Amino acid sequence: MTKRLFDIVFSLFTLLLFFWVLLISWLLAAIDTSTHGIFTQKRIGQYGVPFKIYKLRTIRTESHTGQKYISRIGQFLRRFKLDEMPQLFIVLNGEMSIVGPRPDLPGYYDLLTGENRKILELKPGLTCLASIKYNKEEFLLQKQESPLVYNDSIIFPDKVRLNLAYYYNRSFWGDLVVIWNTVWVVFFRKK
Repeated sequence: MTKRLFDIVFSLFTLLLFFWVLLISWLLAAIDTSTHGIFTQKRIGQYGVPFKIYKLRTIRTESHTGQKYISRIGQFLRRFKLDEMPQLFIVLNGEMSIVGPRPDLPGYYDLLTGENRKILELKPGLTCLASIKYNKEEFLLQKQESPLVYNDSIIFPDKVRLNLAYYYNRSFWGDLVVIWNTVWVVFFRKK
């Protein structure tokens, strides 16, 4: 109950304080990608129930080649996690929490077995220990010869370990530490 109340208050406060940032970011994303500026995707939520996640669109598609790439504006939005801001509405809706395992695509958390399935009892979150540790995951994967194999054999099992540790040790104060560490990593830590 305390966690849900915190999620509502934190989301409302952040949206009220930074709605202008979300609006400008959305307009930039829409103009930059020549779309409506919103990206939706199916993710796995609490108890393995799929839900739609919303982000600001950061990938452009070249009209004459069909090639997709992250634009400069998209890189900026991703660097400061502004592309994730629409998920605050999902937190208000109750499908996500501020702190909890980042929701993944089907084929990962929904396939966990044994004790690892306890992770699915948690609401997915905007941030977690794993997202702090792997905040540069995109660049880490780009360096790998086989990014999918590296993700599936190294990164994902480590995320499961970190999220299971959170499951057993979660607390209100622990969540505040995760939020603070997220802010530090996103805004203050050097690249």
